[in-house]
Amino acid sequence: MMNTRKNTSIIRNSQTKALVETIAQIIFTVCAVVAVLAVFSITLYMFLQGTPAFAQVGIREILFHSVWAPTAQTPSYGILYIILTSIIGTAAAVLIGVPIGVLTAVFLAEVAPRKLAAFVRPAIDLLAGIPSVIYGLLGIMILNPLMYRLEQIIFADSETHQFTGGANLISAVLVLVIMILPTVINISQSSLQAVQKDLKDASYGLGASQIQTIFRVQIPAAKSGIISAVVLGVGRAIGEAMAISLVSGSSVNFPLPFNSVRFLTTAIVSEMGYAADTHRMVLFSIGLVLFVFIMLINTLLTKILKGAPQDA
Repeated sequence: MMNTRKNTSIIRNSQTKALVETIAQIIFTVCAVVAVLAVFSITLYMFLQGTPAFAQVGIREILFHSVWAPTAQTPSYGILYIILTSIIGTAAAVLIGVPIGVLTAVFLAEVAPRKLAAFVRPAIDLLAGIPSVIYGLLGIMILNPLMYRLEQIIFADSETHQFTGGANLISAVLVLVIMILPTVINISQSSLQAVQKDLKDASYGLGASQIQTIFRVQIPAAKSGIISAVVLGVGRAIGEAMAISLVSGSSVNFPLPFNSVRFLTTAIVSEMGYAADTHRMVLFSIGLVLFVFIMLINTLLTKILKGAPQDA
């Protein structure tokens, strides 16, 4: 019988493997360089486009004045109320959404029956894939009328309140809460499921109940992943524009619960189409403020993440 086995060369295989590894290393390096250049280019562009308005109008006029009237005979470019709205609205959405998201993740990962969890998880994934404009439309049709009824009840005897039709800060916050939930739930659930089983078994072996194990062992062990979920949720809340522009009223007012308000993102979206000259430059300055705001929050939360004890 003829020997049909092919002879293999160790040298040839090693050369091929080395070539593949070299090509892969080049590809990975190029991807990393492109990512770094993208971040650097965006940063440079935002500073180049955003700083001229500060020099022309003045940092104090833009950041610390509250009157926004760029098309008036005597223009005013104060964005203090817009900045406060973004800070308060984002903080409120995170304070409401993160506990709900984490507790939902705990339920799905540790408490829920398998059939129920198998039904709920795809629904949460579907929420993450819904376009933001759909959230805004649902907010207009469902949330704003409810807020308007509540507004009519609370301010029935008021002679000074300006009714918003339900398009106010509360509506915007609730929409943001719904939009950040999928991110917080999915990442927190993955972090909880990645906790070593030995930790749970040791806790049960010491006589701890399931609730004690979840809150004293698993959540602290999954702290890094949960904080990462919070970071991404904050980014989603700060950067959202379309949905909240539909439900917030998009008027520059002090961010009280029943006031029609405008966020940094919606200020850019609503006026960039017709802005010109100084008005346009100030909108780029708003984008720069938003960019710096996001960078500061990410840096702060990253430091918290690095300082968190790594129990898992």
